[in-house]
Parts: sequence; structure tokens; C-alpha cells
Amino acid sequence: MENKIKLLLDEIRSYLKMDGGDVEFVSFNEKSGILKVKLQGACHGCPMAAVTLQNGIERTIKEKVPEV
Repeated sequence: MENKIKLLLDEIRSYLKMDGGDVEFVSFNEKSGILKVKLQGACHGCPMAAVTLQNGIERTIKEKVPEV
């Protein structure tokens, strides 16, 4: 499952890089379903980071990996 998440993050990463940002996989706990990522580059500290995280990264990952 972790590999599937990382592949999805690679797909998302290309969109973030267009705006100078990036996302890093930190950890995934299969028991709790909690995924931790770290926004980097222009995404780190951006006022729109929460929107990117919820509407972009979270939604995409949850659609394809419902265990998250």
C-alpha cells in the first residue's frame, strides 16, 4: 500500500512542481490509516497550502487508496 501511495504522490508532484512546490512522503500507518506528508518548496508556508493539501493531495489519495 505504501508503494501505491508513493506512486500517487509522484503523479501529484508534477502539478506541484509547476508552481515551485513539492511533497514528501513521511509515513503511513496501516492500522490507523494516517498518512503524513511534508510540503516543500513554494508550497511550504504558502497561504494556499491547506487547500492544496485537502483538495488536491488528500482527495486524490483517498479516491485511489480508501484505506487512508
